[in-house]
Amino acid sequence: MFTRLIALLLPLMLAGTARAQHPLEPVDTSSPRATMTSFLALTEEGARRYSEYRDSPSPATENALLRFTQKARGLLDLSQVPAAARREVGGETFVLLWEVIARLELPDLAAIPDVPADKEGDEKVGQPTRWRIPGTEITIAQVEKGPRAGEFLFSPNTVERARLFYEAARELPYLRPMPSENLVRTAQSLTGWMIPMAWVEALPGWAKTPILGQVLWKWFAVLLLFGLALGAVIAVFRWGRRVSWDGSLRSYLRHLGAPLTILVLGLPLPFLARLQIHVTGPAAEAFDYLIEVAYGVAAVWLIWLTASGIAAAVIASPRISSESLDAHLIRLAARSVGILGIFVLVFRIANDVGVPVYGLVAGAGVGGLTLALAAKSTLENFIGALNLFTDRPVRVGDLCRYDEDPTAGWRPVGRVESIGLRSTRIRRLDRTLVTIPNAEFALRHIVNLSACDRMLLTATLGLRYETTDDQLRFLLAEIRELLHAHPRTIHTADDPVRVRFVGFGDYALNVAIRVYIQTSSRDEFLAIQEDILLRVMNLVKQAGTGFAFPSRTLYLTRDGGLDDERREAAEGRVREWAAAQTLPFPDFAEDYRRQITDTLDYPPEGSPGTDRG
Repeated sequence: MFTRLIALLLPLMLAGTARAQHPLEPVDTSSPRATMTSFLALTEEGARRYSEYRDSPSPATENALLRFTQKARGLLDLSQVPAAARREVGGETFVLLWEVIARLELPDLAAIPDVPADKEGDEKVGQPTRWRIPGTEITIAQVEKGPRAGEFLFSPNTVERARLFYEAARELPYLRPMPSENLVRTAQSLTGWMIPMAWVEALPGWAKTPILGQVLWKWFAVLLLFGLALGAVIAVFRWGRRVSWDGSLRSYLRHLGAPLTILVLGLPLPFLARLQIHVTGPAAEAFDYLIEVAYGVAAVWLIWLTASGIAAAVIASPRISSESLDAHLIRLAARSVGILGIFVLVFRIANDVGVPVYGLVAGAGVGGLTLALAAKSTLENFIGALNLFTDRPVRVGDLCRYDEDPTAGWRPVGRVESIGLRSTRIRRLDRTLVTIPNAEFALRHIVNLSACDRMLLTATLGLRYETTDDQLRFLLAEIRELLHAHPRTIHTADDPVRVRFVGFGDYALNVAIRVYIQTSSRDEFLAIQEDILLRVMNLVKQAGTGFAFPSRTLYLTRDGGLDDERREAAEGRVREWAAAQTLPFPDFAEDYRRQITDTLDYPPEGSPGTDRG
């Protein structure tokens, strides 16, 4: 027995000397023998580090103990353990294996398979890929893939069943020296240098009772710590909510308080919980998961607030209406950034806590296809909104006509109140509010009346057949002069005034009027049109003719006939034009046109806008 003990301790002392010379050198896991030798050497180092820390607790001795636990985790294959829990699981598993192996009869180190370092390539073929401690299921196996491929580590199955091995072997006597009578209980009671062990030892016995892998007083300490942290976050959140979210810098900074508080508290909480209180067991794993989730929530919160703040600042620009499609798309982009951040962080956290991310991604793909089929109309309306954004036929505040069919008689007109991601709302002239899905609205024949730089006045006069040709010439000339003289009409080479005798109707001589009005306001256009039509009525009277009745009525009365005096005067005026070679047909002379331009009074005399002086 003594010889075996010497055989065991000699490699440990040599390994300890080597590590003292090379403190940064990693543990040797090149073969089952090297891994087992490293494990035994680390138990010796751990006993020494614990004794130093127990006798003189300080940041230096605590850091030395932490470095030891980090090296100890390097002997374990933790690939099947969630990333967020590897730190705690690794440390706990090493202590449990330390407890178990200290009670086992081990073979000579020379009997453990080894792979000489000078053998490479084909020379390693045939070497064992795993070794099990005789009489146990504790296995050291070669890692087949991953960043540690080729190393010999305690297998994932051994890591998973370490506590079961400990429960089965805990009644066996120790065969090697241990730093305490029960190393698992010592690890559960261990605290950081800020909490003196004398305080812990002075606690009553019930406070030291282990519950779910952790002594009772640590449960109270952890709950108190998290309660204070949660209270601080809630207080800052309520303080921030006192200012309503309006996209301003002040409201943005106030609402940032809660996520920033989570991030700030994320620094001292792990230090106090892990290093000073030294949580153990399932509580430590839950703490690691909770910290990961808290960081993720804070990060998503910050991304969401920042994206929303930028969107609100852009929409606050005077050039963008809060109900316009631009504003809705900006909000959608901000929300999309936030949602993307949520998905990325959720999948990352899920991967860290051991949730099968690839299965979630596949499920999300199938679920997304199902959702897309179920939301077909919503997607169509959203695409319609994108079409409206691209083409921009109308904007919020525009007056438009939206015909379903250009040949139909229904020609609805209204003012656009909002363009959303699903529908467009239009306030019609009768003040009713119409909501049209974007997919349908984008397919309609949209006429933007507010986009007109000028408005067209068209009218057809039906004159009685008793009107003579000279009367008609007189009336055409007077109406042309009226339209040229009016200050709100447009008469250029590209857009001339047109007043033409266009044909013989069933019951009237038809005269077509076409002229552009200098306005883009529909209300002002109607006022100018009214003024011009009233002046035209007066000119019809001056010409001694009248409007034809669109009917076939038999009048059993004596017809007063036309005004012969006015007829003779009109015909005489036309003869004078002809004699003077100023007959305005087919059009006015250019000099005369310039002479009569803008000579009429408008608004007409007696209107509110005329000068009373």
